[in-house]
Amino acid sequence: MEMAELTALLTSEGLRLLDSLGPVETTGAAAAAVSRLRAAGHGPDLVAAVVGQAHLRAKARAKFGDFADRMLFTRAGLEQATRLGVAARHAGRMRAAGIARVADLGCGIGGDALAFAGAGLGVTAVDADEVTAALAAYNLAPFGDDVVVRHGIAQETDLSAADAVWLDPARRTAGHRETRRVSAADYSPPLDWAFALAASMSAGIKLGPGHDRAALPADAEAQWVSADGSVVELVLWSGALARPGVRRAAMVVRGEETHELVAASDSPDAEVRPLAAYLHEPDGAVIRARLIGDLARGMDAGMLDEKIAYLTSDAPSESPLAVSFRVREVLPLHPKAINAVLRAADVGTVEIKKRGVDIDPSAFRRRLTLKGATAATLLLVRAGERRQAILADRV
Repeated sequence: MEMAELTALLTSEGLRLLDSLGPVETTGAAAAAVSRLRAAGHGPDLVAAVVGQAHLRAKARAKFGDFADRMLFTRAGLEQATRLGVAARHAGRMRAAGIARVADLGCGIGGDALAFAGAGLGVTAVDADEVTAALAAYNLAPFGDDVVVRHGIAQETDLSAADAVWLDPARRTAGHRETRRVSAADYSPPLDWAFALAASMSAGIKLGPGHDRAALPADAEAQWVSADGSVVELVLWSGALARPGVRRAAMVVRGEETHELVAASDSPDAEVRPLAAYLHEPDGAVIRARLIGDLARGMDAGMLDEKIAYLTSDAPSESPLAVSFRVREVLPLHPKAINAVLRAADVGTVEIKKRGVDIDPSAFRRRLTLKGATAATLLLVRAGERRQAILADRV
């Protein structure tokens, strides 16, 4: 969003027009809305801003639910924003630690600050981009004087009134336009500065889940977070926000439920076992946190292969930290043999998963004959030196 568009949008006319337009979910609907509003005599900046916001609001419902209908966004800000349900859990950790006021440095469009303020915390929200800071101020306006939004630099922010800081260092170039990927040295604020700040006071630092583990501070709690099956972030906690004795954590959010596995360090792998009656796929947060061994021992399961993140056991498991499959049959990893079994089992819908084999699931699917009335899961794996296909059912 350009400043001219923002200026046109943040007027009574602009906001009324946006609310009357409703969500715009497709590019075709966006084009139709532009034509309709231009024909009605509205200026190009206002039309571009209103239709763009209506489209972003529709996309934002996945992260913000009904709150999205009264918020304003940039494309990059929405992409980088924390899901509201995850941010609310972070806010709960802060409340439990006795935090009264948090400085959100690099607040973006205000997604995390929205959760912090909603939990009753005072918030000072700062962003280096003027347009983004203005949108954050709009999004956080309902909280009144408890939330202060500033256009400024994280390193220059007065933190004397803050009990804790929350940082989301930019993994892309600063700004609100389409942005490019950057190296770790180009984070804003710089990671060295962020880590040094976290060593001196209570902090939460949000990073990408694939961040280099060797570069993580040894004295911080590293918590990988997944939401509804996708690993969405890594958070480093320090000071009062870090739990004693915890250095590795996997938090799994499924709907309204939260489950967690914690440890003092990476866990040793479990023993390797032959494929048994059940196969289990650990949640991605557990894999990222390297707590597969602890999960396996808690499930009385073993590793299918020492380098493959699949577990196997004789008995089913109800662990919310893994997806379980009941094994039907083990097959050679050849489409002809698999097709014969699928036909005999009347399978016409197949979920394909793979680990340890260099196969494109989409290309492999095209080689299957799927004409039956039932569904199954096909897991393409390597166990030891053997490549195999496991026909199974989700438990």
